[in-house]
Amino acid sequence: MYIDVVPNCNPPPAVLLREGWREGKKTKKRTLANLSMLPPEAVDALRRALRGEVLVPAGEAFEILSARPHGHGAAVLGTLRRIGLESMLASRGSRARNLAVAMICARILEPGSKLATARGLDAKTATSTLGEELGLEAASADELYAALDWLLERQKRIEAKLAKTHLQDGTLLLYDVTSTYFEGRTCPLAAYGHNRDGKKGKLQIVFGLLCTAEGCPVAVEVFPGNTSDPKTLSSAIEKVRVGFGLRRVIMVADRGLLTEARIEAELRPTERIGWITALRAPAIQELVESGPLQLSLFDEQDLAEITAAAYPGERL
Repeated sequence: MYIDVVPNCNPPPAVLLREGWREGKKTKKRTLANLSMLPPEAVDALRRALRGEVLVPAGEAFEILSARPHGHGAAVLGTLRRIGLESMLASRGSRARNLAVAMICARILEPGSKLATARGLDAKTATSTLGEELGLEAASADELYAALDWLLERQKRIEAKLAKTHLQDGTLLLYDVTSTYFEGRTCPLAAYGHNRDGKKGKLQIVFGLLCTAEGCPVAVEVFPGNTSDPKTLSSAIEKVRVGFGLRRVIMVADRGLLTEARIEAELRPTERIGWITALRAPAIQELVESGPLQLSLFDEQDLAEITAAAYPGERL
């Protein structure tokens, strides 16, 4: 027996189950059943059975050794590549670059320690296909730490690429500083300072972040843990003017960073760096009492622009 597909004048063709035999020198055949109404997969299964193939359920034909989620890792890695972040880290592919990319993806997918990230990449303990996609199915925590050193060596070049892509003269630059406590005693930057984490008795480090007006990070710098926020401003200005070659920018920061002393010492003398910041409560109260600030100015448009003798050459 065999399955014969017979073309019709009008599609679809007829699918027939037929039997064939020989009488002398002649070949004869007859139709046993019309299979035209069966779904294609049923016809295919019958055809394979007639050929002598042994058909078994899919669950019995395969042994599942492991099953790792793929979609979320592919989405993060694909987005990272689409925005060109890989080439910003290094123009050529390397294991160090793949390790750095893996750590970036891991911070989005499943934040954890470097040891946890290494386990998530390892073929035996992987929690996604990220390690397989990047060829890192045997990465170790020591390799991940070494990749951070590799990144540190390339930091200036990476920041320069980001600045060239996202910044231009006359742009707004958002700058802020924070700190995080530190476990251990060997970091040369760790020191006691104003602790934002509420962890008393812990060493800490301070770091400042430069972002575009849209909030895209462009540069970061780490300072000793006892560095006050305003003292980091000069380093940020130096990076903008010398490192990025920008002649005219507007720094946006809170009043804890852009103090009057810093404005007078570091921003006003440059003439090409403007600033946007907030006044402290006593200064606002003084403006209210002295007259320049009229609260009625905010009634209709929710925005007012005034000048005051106490702030010559500035708009409030």
